[in-house]
Amino acid sequence: MGCVLGAAAMGLNLIWGVMNVINLGHGALMTLGMFIAYWFFAASGLNPYLAVPIAAIGGGLVGLAMYWGAVHRVLTAPHLASLLSTFAVNMILFGLGTTLLSGTPRNIDFSFPAVVLGAVVIQGSRLAAALVAVLIAAALHFFLNRTATGKTIRAAADNRQAAELMGIPTTRVLALSFSIGAMLACVAGLLIATVFPFTIYSGAGFEPKSFVICVLGGLGNPLGALFGGLLLGAAEGLIPLFLPVSWTPVLEFGIFILILVVRPTGLFGAK
Repeated sequence: MGCVLGAAAMGLNLIWGVMNVINLGHGALMTLGMFIAYWFFAASGLNPYLAVPIAAIGGGLVGLAMYWGAVHRVLTAPHLASLLSTFAVNMILFGLGTTLLSGTPRNIDFSFPAVVLGAVVIQGSRLAAALVAVLIAAALHFFLNRTATGKTIRAAADNRQAAELMGIPTTRVLALSFSIGAMLACVAGLLIATVFPFTIYSGAGFEPKSFVICVLGGLGNPLGALFGGLLLGAAEGLIPLFLPVSWTPVLEFGIFILILVVRPTGLFGAK
């Protein structure tokens, strides 16, 4: 699950790293991915992982709409403007979702065979979700470092004015970056839906964890988010062995504050 949480945080971290915008609509995008998986499975009965391209396209399109409708005009404004703008979009999406879909819990009744490693039994659906998350991280790394478009994104993140002087259309690059971040959030939501039951509000519950992971891995470091997700996933698995489950969020956000105070650039450094 740490891999899946890391994949969710990668989108949030990419958007912050490129344009210094914290997307408070991240949770709604994750919920969208959950429902895409549910609708696809309910309509076809096929493996919900086949809907990953659909979730990616859907999340990317919604991300583009969010960028042009709520983010583009406040990029140069104080950070509070983009926070309020994306928070407003988040509330609109959850409000529409509640009206149209209700808060009824959903579940995808599909599972992979369990994997047995000695005394350890791993749920097949969790292992599959982790493998897809790792593949997404590898694809993002390749895209940002080995493709011309990825290099323009890195250039715009490093120095937007210099990138414009070099002929890079930064407005389109920023829109693409936001769209990719939304795409990652939506696909992560799909992966989560294959493991846990969910409601229209489930994405909002995973959004704070994405913030913790971003700080652990380093703000603006998308691949650091994957390692931050692994650390948070390990903590969620180990803490209940020694303390009641109710202590898990207390210690998670205690670590969050500690990292902010001791090492604000994150364990793997900001990029």
